[in-house]
Amino acid sequence: TRTIRVGNTSSEYDRMFELVCEAEMAGVMVVKEGVVGSDIDAAARRVFEREGVDHEYVHGTGHGIGLYIHEQPIFSPRCVAVLATNEVVTVEPGLYRGGVGGVRIEDLVVVAGDSCRILTQTPKDLTCPRSPRTI
Repeated sequence: TRTIRVGNTSSEYDRMFELVCEAEMAGVMVVKEGVVGSDIDAAARRVFEREGVDHEYVHGTGHGIGLYIHEQPIFSPRCVAVLATNEVVTVEPGLYRGGVGGVRIEDLVVVAGDSCRILTQTPKDLTCPRSPRTI
């Protein structure tokens, strides 16, 4: 998932986008072998808690990918699954604010021992490279 804008957005929306990008990277940085799924969720959630917007984060932080697009583990505060090398998972926090909009940024990552490797190659730029008139 990549949220992009077509046209202009408010500074409030732009700040939401920055926070989601920060939370997403915080979650990615935790992904490695032996980590419990709730730790990934907590890393992303801490960014939102620090800014007082955690009430606008209404879902888990990610999930496994396998034969199906949504598989276990589901990264939430209650997730006790432990990551193993070569597992492919998503990290995808989001914020949703009434009257402003929603932002969600997702990366697909593979657990690589004591780190992870980001598989997603789509840029995280907020702006659509095309004019609204051409879409």
